[in-house]
Amino acid sequence: MTQLRLDLWRPVFETHSPFVQGPSNATARNRLANWADWHGGCLVLYGPEGSGKSHLARDWSKQTLAEFLNPMAPDLTRAAGRPVVIEDVDQGFDPESLFHLINLAGHEGAGLLLTARTPPVSWSTTLPDLVSRLRALQFVELSPPDDLVLEGVLRSFFLARGMNPAPEIYPYLVNRIDRSILAARWIVERLDEVADGLDRPVTRALARQILGDEPDQPDLLAE
Repeated sequence: MTQLRLDLWRPVFETHSPFVQGPSNATARNRLANWADWHGGCLVLYGPEGSGKSHLARDWSKQTLAEFLNPMAPDLTRAAGRPVVIEDVDQGFDPESLFHLINLAGHEGAGLLLTARTPPVSWSTTLPDLVSRLRALQFVELSPPDDLVLEGVLRSFFLARGMNPAPEIYPYLVNRIDRSILAARWIVERLDEVADGLDRPVTRALARQILGDEPDQPDLLAE
């Protein structure tokens, strides 16, 4: 009888899950904590997918009671005199609305947090007034995760899949996988898949085989 695999992922980077803090995101956390000092009331967080932008934005929205707005059709009335968040701005936005939101952010009680994968100077727009506004925006780049953050993320991903790996696997993986959240998720998924298929515990030896640290390893799932 074939046993069905269940998708055991639980939402790791939800608001109820603590953000993994470390030197690589210290600047971003500090700027968000001191949002009253933002020039013009605006700040851009940018970095690659999975760098923690959305989690930081959700945490900030909880602290400030900010509302999330649609970048393509934001309700400007909801941005008057209160903090707002717009995510993935570089994936598409309404230029005139963004121009007005940037202006509104400087009013008392307001604020505008934007997230993107690229810095604001690279966002495409033909609205001249908006171009100058984008060039003046303050921004923080989220660096690749440091050792502390990467290990914390790995632990969260293992927990999300109900896995309890051997302790020595964490320093081993931190020193060998790409320094990205996506790489951390991939290796946890692969370890879960292979360990389940072979009915083996999740150990450093298994991780070593998956990462190809041993030459001429066959496909671990091959029959």
